[in-house]
Amino acid sequence: MAQQVDVTEEILGYVRELSLRDDEVLAGLRAETAGLPAAQAMQVMPEEGQLLGLLVRLLDARSVLEIGTFTGYSTLCMARALPADGALITCDITPKWPGLGRPFWERAGVADRIDVRIGDAKDTLAGLRREGREFDLVFIDADKTGYAHYYEESLALLRRGGLIVLDNTLFFGRVVDPAAQDADTAALREVNKLLREDARVEISMLTVGDGITLAVKR
Repeated sequence: MAQQVDVTEEILGYVRELSLRDDEVLAGLRAETAGLPAAQAMQVMPEEGQLLGLLVRLLDARSVLEIGTFTGYSTLCMARALPADGALITCDITPKWPGLGRPFWERAGVADRIDVRIGDAKDTLAGLRREGREFDLVFIDADKTGYAHYYEESLALLRRGGLIVLDNTLFFGRVVDPAAQDADTAALREVNKLLREDARVEISMLTVGDGITLAVKR
């Protein structure tokens, strides 16, 4: 039986050369983000951003919720995949980082599709539930200790047949390291087990980037 290919720099370069459909707006936002503190750990990889856009199109999504904006690269990828009357709500704790992404959203012509909600995501999600909002796709890429809560809230906000995408579910490989007992790693192990046993969803964990788990609501 064939085994997983080791993703060397050469393989990653090949994938990007033959698969990535890049442009100056996407590349510009990545360059703007690259010099920021913790950018390497927090920035969505370009091939993951392209996958998110593809998932939005496959679902024929019109409403997207993102938990964790940073500089809005994934926001941009998903917003561009929405129809002209589609909407994306993205949540972040500070306006600082999304503010860096907004000029690129404007250059791409999708800023009017993006609604940035600033504050504690738990409060934002509770507010969306009170509003009776429903989403086709939810992307979770925020503080790891909050993942279990974000997942439960997202499932409640998701339509039947909708998709939750959880980022960083392999967390630099730390999830399989017995010596890694920090709160973030422990939280991701917990949510990974939760998803494995959750009969409300169909799941697939992918070894893309830092680990991506797809969960479709039954």
